[in-house]
Amino acid sequence: MTPLRRHNLFLCSLLLCAPACGSPALPWPASPLVSFDRTQALGPLTREQALERIVGHYAHFDVVAYEEPLRGAPMRTFVVSYGFTEFRIVDGELIESDRFCHAEHRINRAGMQSSLSDRATRAIAPPPQKVTLANEAGRWMIHRPASPSLIGIKGDPAKPLTKNRDEADFSDPDGDEKPGVTVQISVNKYIKGEVYLARREIFENQLELMADGSIRGTVTDRSEQLVAGASSCLFDSDADPKQASDPGLNPVVLVPIDESLTSCDELMERASTLFPPVPEFQAP
Repeated sequence: MTPLRRHNLFLCSLLLCAPACGSPALPWPASPLVSFDRTQALGPLTREQALERIVGHYAHFDVVAYEEPLRGAPMRTFVVSYGFTEFRIVDGELIESDRFCHAEHRINRAGMQSSLSDRATRAIAPPPQKVTLANEAGRWMIHRPASPSLIGIKGDPAKPLTKNRDEADFSDPDGDEKPGVTVQISVNKYIKGEVYLARREIFENQLELMADGSIRGTVTDRSEQLVAGASSCLFDSDADPKQASDPGLNPVVLVPIDESLTSCDELMERASTLFPPVPEFQAP
């Protein structure tokens, strides 16, 4: 970053902080966000029986909690994702495939909001991934290792994301003629703008087969982010927030559903009955 750009970003961040930083930084809600009901015993299962229960079509809900410092008070964000997950046996291996539909954001500052279009969310396409299944003290555990994928940038997903926007070959998966994917931001309804992002998505899941047929667990996010630009200097910062370390703030819930439910619109119409509520920041 050049000294001039760094100076401009500092001045712009002061302007942005004026309306936003006056509101208190709200704490994380109580952890865990989602309970794991083990009051019903899964019962003894062979590996073949466990695989038979796991294979199928699921409605997908996950939350990733992010945190980054902001002038002494942390900026905390929940990104809530909805979609579909499939488990299939392919050539004798258990394969997980994910498809995303919609995302919601929650920020721990009153008056601050951000959003990502459904078109951008649906462009996130992690490759199908072989998962492992293990019996740990009678609990059938599923581990999905990380399988990096790119969104908003071209290149090799196996390689780290460049930190220099001038070197990046950005794509436009949401089709708005802006580089990367566009995040809409508003501050107290008076300041609105856009940030253009590229990401190398690196997610890993630790999951457990539950007695009710659902699969629950936690997600670990080691994704990398590059800011391609913004509609205003107010939002043009080299932000790269990191995941909050508490596993209870980063749940995954997979609910078995009928194979015929494949429409994102229908899934979101049924979200309130299928999934836990979206976590909210509340004043203590």
